[in-house]
Amino acid sequence: MSHCTLWSSPSRARTLELKGNGGYRTVERVKRGVFTINMRDRSQNRKPLQRGRNLSIEAIQAVQALKRAKRDESSLEKVFESKVRRLLKLDMIAVLKQLLNQNECLLALKVFDDVRKEYWYKPQVSLYAEMIRVLGSNGLFEQVHLLLSYLTKETGLELETEGFNALLRTLIDFDMTGPAMECFQLMKTSGCEPNKSSFRILIKGLESKGELDISATVKLDAQKYFGESLEFLEEEEDMTVGFNYN
Repeated sequence: MSHCTLWSSPSRARTLELKGNGGYRTVERVKRGVFTINMRDRSQNRKPLQRGRNLSIEAIQAVQALKRAKRDESSLEKVFESKVRRLLKLDMIAVLKQLLNQNECLLALKVFDDVRKEYWYKPQVSLYAEMIRVLGSNGLFEQVHLLLSYLTKETGLELETEGFNALLRTLIDFDMTGPAMECFQLMKTSGCEPNKSSFRILIKGLESKGELDISATVKLDAQKYFGESLEFLEEEEDMTVGFNYN
């Protein structure tokens, strides 16, 4: 049987075929082919979960729950029982850091109370310095004194010279020269040797507050460590410090 194509499209074709009796007929055929269906992975459309730096999903949920419940003591305690106290060490510290970053000072202080009860807790001056800086910046000086009382009672304090320096700087900035000197004494009695920055922060800070007599005493102490020349007092101070709980 002979035929000729009248027209064709990607899906159909119409042909004219010669019949056995000499006549013609028009035949339309559907073209068959192989079709490939690609299923898109919908997960590729989802945006990554925003966890923030060092924040797990559990830590994020704990922070959110704490903020929702902070005005009701009963609800707050339930959040601590159901979420905060079940967190792993790094997650609990991450929650504390996040609350400090958000200036949720009283919540941070309450979390810190729980952190201090954990078996893995190791007191770090740098953490105290950061908490005191945030509390003081928000005018919560009663809580600052509470933290300082905690600090003086800590045992096994890590010997962090830079942590103590950050604490001294913070206290001087808040005009708390008395507590600054107490922390300086704590620094030495705990076995953490002050460096040039320690003396520079104290001496220049005390002089800026008009505490010249105390500054003169600290200068004598500095000479015991570094000799008669105190030229290092004129050097620029590195202001960068942070805490990293291991």
